[in-house]
Parts: sequence; structure tokens; C-alpha cells
Amino acid sequence: MNPNLLEATHEYWHKLNELEAAYQRGEVPIEEVDAKVKGLMAELGQSRRAAFSHFFSGVRRLWDEQRETIVGVLGLGVLTYGWIVAR
Repeated sequence: MNPNLLEATHEYWHKLNELEAAYQRGEVPIEEVDAKVKGLMAELGQSRRAAFSHFFSGVRRLWDEQRETIVGVLGLGVLTYGWIVAR
């Protein structure tokens, strides 16, 4: 599963806008608004942690599988940069 942080943020703002509209209409007391906002923030935080965890596990997997290639390309980049600067 690939968590979508952008979609989770969009849903958070949508729910927050709905809650604000309900509060403006007088359907929801301020105490309930505070409680729901805390819940929405916790939900978004969980989605954020899942997205970052997924991203960093992918980076770790790439590093484990392609370590020699990455180091080699970086080495060539450093040598090329040094050659261009020394000219």
C-alpha cells in the first residue's frame, strides 16, 4: 500500500471546512469543534507518519539493493566535478 499524503491532506481540509460550516450554522458547539479538530489532526498525523515511513523504507531498500551503483555514480560525479574545476 502506498499512502498518499496529498490526498490525506485534501481530505483533512475538506472535513475541516465542513466542520467550520456546521459551526457557522450553529449546528455544532465549540467544544465539539475542538474535539473533532484534535481527532482530525491525529488522523492527518498518522497519515503523515505512514507516508514518511513508506518513503524512507523505499530509500533504505534502494540503498541495500543498489549500494555499489549509487557509490559508483557519486564517485564519477565527484571526479567529473573535480576535472571540470581543475581545467
